Amino acid sequence: MSSTTPPPATAAIRRYRPADHDAVYDICVPTADAGGDARGRYASDDLMPDLFAGPYLHLEPDLAFVLTDADRVVGYVVGTADTPAFVRAYRREWIPRLADRYPEPTRAPRTPDEEMIALHHHPERLLLPELAGYPAHLHIDLLPGHQRRGHGRRLLETFASAAARAGAPALHVGMVTANAAARRFYDALGFHVVPVPDPGPLTYLGRAPG
Repeated sequence: MSSTTPPPATAAIRRYRPADHDAVYDICVPTADAGGDARGRYASDDLMPDLFAGPYLHLEPDLAFVLTDADRVVGYVVGTADTPAFVRAYRREWIPRLADRYPEPTRAPRTPDEEMIALHHHPERLLLPELAGYPAHLHIDLLPGHQRRGHGRRLLETFASAAARAGAPALHVGMVTANAAARRFYDALGFHVVPVPDPGPLTYLGRAPG
């Protein structure tokens, strides 16, 4: 997602609309496995977008933006300017909304699906003391054919500006450490590592919004 190639004139960023919902879900899945294709990895291909795209579309639509190319949605950025408030809303609204689809676990997770569902039922995992100074966070995805053309930078800066207007002094991302391409992308945009004890498979990166 570097900016070595200028974006085509047909590509444009606009605010998310409810009619874009299915397109956002369709983009999330082919990039949900550490940047690779997660189709068929879980019992339902909706599982990953239900955790990492859907709640933002529902709870924070004013901070959701899509990239279109000839009127087709080919990328998106979603997030929140206030992670603690988002976590409260997730528990209050999003978990009950999906209760029939993802009942609360009654045992420790044993499968990849159960591991993701356990994350869904514990949004407080997002509340790390080390990230308190970076209250905004985001998720960004582009279809493979639209990566490394400058679109990711434009989407991220669009979100960063909107988060700053909403009052966020800084933002962070939690990226899968194994995703080397994502790390190069964030490094090029001025992100730095935020040390977090026992981060598991993730690396946390922070940046002022400007």
